[in-house]
Amino acid sequence: MMGWKKSVGYAVGDLGINLYFISSMTFLLYFYTDVLEISAAAAAGVLLVARIVDAVTDPIMGAIAERTNTRWGRLRPYLLLGAIPLGGITVLTFTVPDLDESGRVLWAYATYIGFGILYTVVTIPYSALTASLTNDYEERTRLSTWRMAFAFAGAAAVTVGVPALVPLFETEAVGYQAVMGLFAVVATVLLVLAFFSTEEVIKPPAQQQLGWRDSMQAVFANGPLMIVIGLFTLGMLSFTVRQTVAIYYFTYNIGRPDLIGLFFGLGLAVMFVGLPFVPALAARFGKAGAIQIGALFTIASSVGFYLTPASDYEWTIFWGCLVALGGAPVAVLGWAMIPDTVEYAQWKHGKRADGAVYASASFFQKLGKAVGGAGVALALSAAGYVANQEQTPDTLEAIKQMLTCVPIVLMSLAIVLARFYILDNALHARIREELQSSD
Repeated sequence: MMGWKKSVGYAVGDLGINLYFISSMTFLLYFYTDVLEISAAAAAGVLLVARIVDAVTDPIMGAIAERTNTRWGRLRPYLLLGAIPLGGITVLTFTVPDLDESGRVLWAYATYIGFGILYTVVTIPYSALTASLTNDYEERTRLSTWRMAFAFAGAAAVTVGVPALVPLFETEAVGYQAVMGLFAVVATVLLVLAFFSTEEVIKPPAQQQLGWRDSMQAVFANGPLMIVIGLFTLGMLSFTVRQTVAIYYFTYNIGRPDLIGLFFGLGLAVMFVGLPFVPALAARFGKAGAIQIGALFTIASSVGFYLTPASDYEWTIFWGCLVALGGAPVAVLGWAMIPDTVEYAQWKHGKRADGAVYASASFFQKLGKAVGGAGVALALSAAGYVANQEQTPDTLEAIKQMLTCVPIVLMSLAIVLARFYILDNALHARIREELQSSD
């Protein structure tokens, strides 16, 4: 059993990671269109290309990580080696250079692609560590709950801190650069702390020789993993769209950009309060069942959100908090299900390929992020969005539909998909027993 100190030591790394993740997810499109001042169409190209490159590098990094062999383990060294470069490229990504528009677009491509690659170098090994820290089915749920608690704390620091801190500076450009510099320092310290707090106790068989075919088999001949990947992709699409569109909704539909920090902060607070109940929900209904319950809650709350006039911003915030609460089981349990599929593949095919499993899940998650972010930018462009001016009724309606109707569709698909997940506690216990007897 992992003690709480080791659990927290691992989990704080996700606070640091989410300082980067939520910043790019929530504010980067706005930074591009309204601060860097490139067109929405150009920003869509940057987001799509950079995030696809980011996703494509995941399998490469997964293969590298699971074949690494050092005295610190296979995965932990990348937390230490990648922390400082990741912080540096993040600051550059949110920097406005003294260039013409074409130069600024090229700058956006170069820095965001670089950010994605370095983010992958750190986060793929970090995520895969879950499967190496414990092989207990329920303890993984608790560990993922700790991890999501700190991830939400990182998200809160970004969504509340950025709107509050950026205006304190002379210009938005200076503000974003300075705030990202602060986040980079904090995140670097937390990733180093995660490195020193963890130990890889679950290891591949000593005689294992892992080939590329073995890695691919562990992913694509792994039914439960395919289900989890589908759930991850749908969840990331929904989250990306909601996070990206919210700033536009409060700025243009409601006309109260000052409420953005409050909206995000309360939503994360509600999710944080709901986190302790996720393990109990999973124990009662299973991990897939708990995800279905959360998705259904998100759907009902999104309907209430859509039916609320923009002028009733108090009710808008209320429904937004409930939408966020529904996302808690998806956020926690997806990460708790992936390590179970590592053992499933080892049981089925005789090889442990945790790097490939986590890389594939991350690949499709980032693909959802790419499609979601670029899709929002393209939809804004198609709806006639022009930055820093009053929007047309059609544009306002498009913003509202993206914020509410898109998550309804995506979470409906998640409910259907989760019904096909077979890897419950009983089957996982059987798998663990048979793997241990074969060692």
